[in-house]
Amino acid sequence: MRDDLTDRLPEDQRAHDAWDSVLVPGALRTVHQPLVDLTSGRVVGLEALLRGPRGSAWELPLPLLAAARAAGRAADLDLAAARSSLASAAASGAPTTLFVNVEPSTLSDRPAELAGVLADRAPQVQVVVELTERALAADPAAVLAGAERLREVGCAIALDDVGVEPESLAFIPLLRPEVVKLDLGLLRTVEDPATITVAGAVRAYAEATGAEVVAEGVETEDDLARALVVGATLGQGWHWGRPTEEPRPTGHEPERFGPRPVGEALCATPFDVVASRLRVHRAPKRLLLPLSRTVELAAEQSRIPPLLASTFQHHAQLTPHTARRYSALGSRLPFVAALGVAMPAAPADGVRGWSLREDDPLASEWTVVMLGPHEGVALVARDCGETGCADGDRPFDFVVTHDRDLVTASAHALVGQLGGR
Repeated sequence: MRDDLTDRLPEDQRAHDAWDSVLVPGALRTVHQPLVDLTSGRVVGLEALLRGPRGSAWELPLPLLAAARAAGRAADLDLAAARSSLASAAASGAPTTLFVNVEPSTLSDRPAELAGVLADRAPQVQVVVELTERALAADPAAVLAGAERLREVGCAIALDDVGVEPESLAFIPLLRPEVVKLDLGLLRTVEDPATITVAGAVRAYAEATGAEVVAEGVETEDDLARALVVGATLGQGWHWGRPTEEPRPTGHEPERFGPRPVGEALCATPFDVVASRLRVHRAPKRLLLPLSRTVELAAEQSRIPPLLASTFQHHAQLTPHTARRYSALGSRLPFVAALGVAMPAAPADGVRGWSLREDDPLASEWTVVMLGPHEGVALVARDCGETGCADGDRPFDFVVTHDRDLVTASAHALVGQLGGR
């Protein structure tokens, strides 16, 4: 009788009820795959891998995730999976570093709820949240803000699948992940110059920041050697066994996977960041225009496409000629942004626009930031507020910097605030 009544329910109600039954505590399962230090051979962490109810059409992760996205329940699934994996890790009672996967949409749409779930973990469980690189290209401002929120509750960030889209390497210094996970395909193509380019960019980032680099898909001794060639410090794969439901004992190195928040740069403007560190000069706008174009040219000529973000004060300053130039850049670069008062959402093809309030501090700044995995440069200027002169003669206080830390902080100050504007 109960089955008959269920069959008479509307299809959307049946689907809703089916998902509710999947998301109850105990319905989802977690299996664990070790992360191994390539030098010592010690297991230093576990990745929590999601599994659906046994014997169901959703037992394996890919159909489960696809169905969740189709039903609009991806965030609900993420939160339930996080609770399940944290409970599984806590049950062992041993100190554990747990890698937890999160969909980009969950981080951007429900960051407070996600942070709350992860904060409510057992004290002996350390968490690293894995995000895919596609998340950054889709909405870098939301991802950066969400990642910072997770760091505030003690979680480090891992960027997963790096190398699938080489253009996304530009976002690595923006997110500043504590762990970079190389896509498993890189181990099969170490003779390819494109693979070596990706590995070199990641290696340079890791050396500069102390980030850990994980090689995924290690299955053989040859794979292990390849992992070392691409600069990995950690490995993951069947070489160390298949995933198991029972968590394996691990070493615990909390300082190795501790969060490193971006911090104050997200609350400042680029001029505030740079002018506090470097000497400020003054020049009319007409003399700064060549400097601005030099930054754009550096972005265009970079071996690995970087991101480019600019403030124009007002949309009127984005002339048709400049809009065409930025559209050409947008066709080559993974991310090009333009900010200004009355700026439309798409001021030119391939360019993302953000409108500023008249009283926004960014509205008085003229900033052009180019940031890539190997190089960066920024022109940071502030309108002196003088009136009664021709536009080209308006004076600006300005700084040009190639200092990587300052360029990165300028990008954080610019892109990191877009989500709130």
